[in-house]
Amino acid sequence: MVRVEIRMKESTIVRPAEDTPEKSLWSSNLDLLVPSVHIPTIYFYKPVNGSSNFFDPQVLKDALSKALVPFHHVAGRLEKDENGRMSILCNAKGVLFVEAETSSTIDEVGDFTPHSEMLQFIPEVDRSSIFSYPLLLAQATFFKCGGVCLGVGLHHILGDGTSAIHFINSWSEIARGLSLTTPPFIDRTLLDARVPPIPAMHHVEYDPPPTLNTHNSGDQTLEIQSNPKPTCAKILIITSDQLRTLKNKSRKDVVDGTINYSTFETLAAHIWQCTCKARGITNDQATKLHIPTDGRSRLNPPLPAGYCGNALFTTAILGLSGEIQSKPLVHTIAKIRGALKRMDNEYLRSAIDYSQVQTDLEALKRGPHTFNNPNINIVSWMTMPIYDADFGWGRPSFMGPAVVLFEGMAYITRSPSNDGSFMVFICLESNHMELFKEFFYDF
Repeated sequence: MVRVEIRMKESTIVRPAEDTPEKSLWSSNLDLLVPSVHIPTIYFYKPVNGSSNFFDPQVLKDALSKALVPFHHVAGRLEKDENGRMSILCNAKGVLFVEAETSSTIDEVGDFTPHSEMLQFIPEVDRSSIFSYPLLLAQATFFKCGGVCLGVGLHHILGDGTSAIHFINSWSEIARGLSLTTPPFIDRTLLDARVPPIPAMHHVEYDPPPTLNTHNSGDQTLEIQSNPKPTCAKILIITSDQLRTLKNKSRKDVVDGTINYSTFETLAAHIWQCTCKARGITNDQATKLHIPTDGRSRLNPPLPAGYCGNALFTTAILGLSGEIQSKPLVHTIAKIRGALKRMDNEYLRSAIDYSQVQTDLEALKRGPHTFNNPNINIVSWMTMPIYDADFGWGRPSFMGPAVVLFEGMAYITRSPSNDGSFMVFICLESNHMELFKEFFYDF
């Protein structure tokens, strides 16, 4: 991408339009296990002919202020309760909204590949104290061509991807003068552990992730851990025709011809297989696939519609690199389906209880050590309404992550063209990426 020079015009702290309750919002263990970062996403909008107030910042700020009434926790700040547990102080301190402009065009941004340069579309804040910065950062950047980028950073403690999209789409509904389709449900005690906690199952997702075998990297293992190799991210598009070809190829090896595997199961298996090949790891190398899995509908009773918080559990599948590479793709697809099927109410409640009995919850936190070589984390945004963020001037022409935070992370989203194609955003070591791309399209 061409270097885009951005000029900040105005920064505003937007507070709730009405008085909101001041209270401390308890965080579930699931809220505390996610990385303590703002998750950066970017929305690009093409100009609307004849619109005199295209992406009027005042309209956005007024709607945001109104949205912060039902979503009052978003306007709060991090705090620690009397037990030292991180929580959200709902104090109406507000969120950050920045107006910016650039002399570049949207076309000069390129194909929106996740990159550190994309972070300039999201406001930066002073991070010297985690208790002082806003939990929501938003920036509207106006391009010379008339288009706009809306960059959003939502702190992960506010919720997972489903919660983030729920908030942003609700903000857009208010901007269009509509009532909220789904009001937020903010009480997180629904995901508290049982009393007493009874972890009844082995939770492989919390076992330490496999590390590279010594003979894969010789004496460089410790050096790799302390000096990570350069990484890069790419967007790979798989069309509906290509997806059909991939599925048909995998079906040839299905013993029971009545089984129809999902698009996600097929793509996740394919990505895992291609990653093992591109990394060149040996056949006896253990590898773990992590799949963040929404528990909202898997729990019994299900969580209420509009639940705001992190409700993601981790489906984890272990395998040997040689097995993943050499066996028919359907073998890996079946492993993924079997693991996802096990994620029922009993397993999820056991997972919460398992986290509850740990003396150090920090030890279970996800991070680069969890997902990097030889492992992978595949996030599905395939069913999320990510293109419904219409603030009154049309749907976004693109939405995606500004960066992919860690090596070994991938996202799958629907293409904005709505033609049955999908986009895969993936971050790998730079010297593995071209090989991964070759394998990805070789089927």
